[in-house]
Amino acid sequence: MGAVRKVASYLGLGAVEQYDEAYGDDDYGDDEWMPASERAARRWQPSGEPARIVMVRPQKYDDALTIGRHFREGHTVVMDVVSMSTTEATRMVDFAAGLAYGCEGRIERIADKVFLLTPASVEVSTA
Repeated sequence: MGAVRKVASYLGLGAVEQYDEAYGDDDYGDDEWMPASERAARRWQPSGEPARIVMVRPQKYDDALTIGRHFREGHTVVMDVVSMSTTEATRMVDFAAGLAYGCEGRIERIADKVFLLTPASVEVSTA
């Protein structure tokens, strides 16, 4: 008998209730568990729709909302920051990197000042 049970019994608080089912047995089956990457793929990829690639050429940092909206909808985004100043382009790339990380996607540089943002459900291969 553990120390807590001895003290509870000594104080007259009664015995600890026994549960009918073992710890960890619940209504959820093992088939509902899935890795985080698969959950993200289901969450961020629209079902039943063909994959879309969206080309965005932001002129100012305020255009980050457009990039975020397309990416969260599950679209692959090609972001061309050539027309932005260096400081704003750096901010935009930092935003895009945070967006990709937060949504379990990826960001890759594909050309000078051109970046590819892909959701978790998209695989990019180089040949």
